[in-house]
Amino acid sequence: MKTYDPEKIRNIVLLGHQGSGKTTLAEALLYVGGTTTRMGSITEGNTVCDFEPEEIKKTISVNLALAPFEWKGCKINLLDAPGYADFIGEAQAAIRVADAAVLVVSAVDGIQVQHEALWRLARRAGLPSFVFVNKLERERADFHAVLGALSDRLGSGFAPLDLPLGEEHQFHGIVDVLSEKAFHYGAAGKSVESDMLEDVAAEAKLLHTRILDSVAETDDDLLEKYLGGEDLTPEEVKSGLHKGVCEGRVFPVLVGSATKLVGLDRLADILVEMAPSPVERGPSVGIKPGTEEPEERKPNATEPLSAFVFKTISDPYVGRISLFKVISGTLRPDSNVFNATTSADERIAHLFTLRGKSQEPQPEVVAGDIGAVAKLTHTHSGNTLTDKTSPIAYEDLEAPDRVLAKAIVPKTKGDEDKLMTALSRLHEEDPALLVDRNSETHQTLIWGTGDTHLDIAMERLSRKYGVDVEEIPLRIPYRETIAGPGKAVGRHVKQSGGHGQYAVCNLQIAPLERGAGFSYVDKIFGGSVPSQFIPSVEKGIQKTLAEGAVAGYPVVDVQVTLVDGKFHPVDSSDMAFQIAGSIGFREAVADAGVMLLEPVMDLEVMVPDSYLGDIMGDLNSKRGRIQGTEGVAGGRQLVKAQAPMSEIARYAIDLRSMTGGQGTFHSTFSHYEPVPAHLADKIIAEAKQAKETKTGH
Repeated sequence: MKTYDPEKIRNIVLLGHQGSGKTTLAEALLYVGGTTTRMGSITEGNTVCDFEPEEIKKTISVNLALAPFEWKGCKINLLDAPGYADFIGEAQAAIRVADAAVLVVSAVDGIQVQHEALWRLARRAGLPSFVFVNKLERERADFHAVLGALSDRLGSGFAPLDLPLGEEHQFHGIVDVLSEKAFHYGAAGKSVESDMLEDVAAEAKLLHTRILDSVAETDDDLLEKYLGGEDLTPEEVKSGLHKGVCEGRVFPVLVGSATKLVGLDRLADILVEMAPSPVERGPSVGIKPGTEEPEERKPNATEPLSAFVFKTISDPYVGRISLFKVISGTLRPDSNVFNATTSADERIAHLFTLRGKSQEPQPEVVAGDIGAVAKLTHTHSGNTLTDKTSPIAYEDLEAPDRVLAKAIVPKTKGDEDKLMTALSRLHEEDPALLVDRNSETHQTLIWGTGDTHLDIAMERLSRKYGVDVEEIPLRIPYRETIAGPGKAVGRHVKQSGGHGQYAVCNLQIAPLERGAGFSYVDKIFGGSVPSQFIPSVEKGIQKTLAEGAVAGYPVVDVQVTLVDGKFHPVDSSDMAFQIAGSIGFREAVADAGVMLLEPVMDLEVMVPDSYLGDIMGDLNSKRGRIQGTEGVAGGRQLVKAQAPMSEIARYAIDLRSMTGGQGTFHSTFSHYEPVPAHLADKIIAEAKQAKETKTGH
């Protein structure tokens, strides 16, 4: 693909709820634009953007895909972002590098949960946005219902530029509200122009007037002219709309059908005319590496080079592929660049663009454009590639909340190292996936944004990296402590001819305040335990602290005092006193009584008002404590609570089920507190049984 000037580039992210038709829309635009010669199908698994086996199998997009095409002298880089909630991280990466968004809405299903979530992300990013009402050819399609829902659920500023011609199966064209012309579509997305039909004329004129009102408000001169009774020229209207779009005050609404190829040329025209180029989006701000000093780069091909890597793909043939957007300057093949994030030099070999999985060589990639490069050694998603003599580092990608964890083990013994290598590579490809080797529970955890996200990660481990894994029960990192004071004598005395083993230590234990940890006090007088063996007793106790005294969980918040003991001048040793310390500590704990502690989490749950009662009732059933609620904008409630980790380990699944995906939550560790006795007995019994099963006793 040839090189385009930054003014002729449009970076457009397609956003929408799962099933709204984003991937089919991308397919249709590629076809109408002449880039492809046939229309692929989701059901047949042959679309440009959905090419991974998991996507074809589940018929949903799980990866961000790039699909550039040319239209009227411009290059439009389509970024097809998944609409499924579990893959919100892919959408966040796309929004980061896009210059405008198209919210794709099904005329049948209307505004859905992910539309609201993605619209909030686009607004927070200040992204100029359009709406494309899709699937108007379907049964129960209702354009006006969608139009009303846009204002009711997403806010103001929506400006319908189109009206549909015909309903449901009779849908065949559009009315351009600006020109007041009708366009009837036939095969291959070709349209025939005609005068506006009478049955839509009144509504079209009303919308035309409303658009003129919106346009006039974008500019003082236009407003003065409009209020003075003068007509605005078509050029002034388009210019005013363009300004309103770029400022995030006007959101044009277009209509069509991706499958029937209705309105696709119209959508492409509007994107070229009204979506901002990278130049219009203005400079990008980063920091000077090693400092907090702000640095600025203009989207100009002659500026010092800077490029932001927003996605990493693992390709079985060429290895790691880095997708990037050039923020400033020009990136050329066979050049050296500096990774300002990792402070490493990289060699750029061949440059190309991706269209789905197809690679097309690029002679260079200029400011504002998106490209790809293979086999970078030290570069990951969120990194900045830059000119070493004029470095800049841009803010890393924002990671979505990882709200669900699964504990996994390799099905084949001995594959532990292979698994960790595969997980590391999987994280490079999908930064929303977090890998954690829990030192307390000794489990390998993968954290993600939902059940489907983690299931697909496990499928990829098998398909891409040859590691089959299975899910095992998640262990909660309980801790043990003592219920009160206790004491015991630890004796380790063995005589078997020659040197024996002899160590006796008298221990007293007492509970400490929560979070105090462990304290060891030496009160030996008169040399009943020689000074060189006093640390040995502590070492034996420390080992038992880590192993657990009863259920195998670490023992915390206890003070141990060594008050007396006995030794033998020949048979006493470091190891003998370690063993005696361990024995004495276990017996002292048994004397004091064990108390099991569980981690308690702080929860913030955001739900629509209508679900507040259900959420509070569910949290109460999970031993949660409601600490307060507060209303927030958009008819939503923020519930603050605390709940045991064991009760909310799968809360992401429960909350999505209860709220139809409309609820979100965030949790952080708060503190440890005692487990109720009846539950503690059960947990301890299960832990002992598991230990006996493992050891075969």
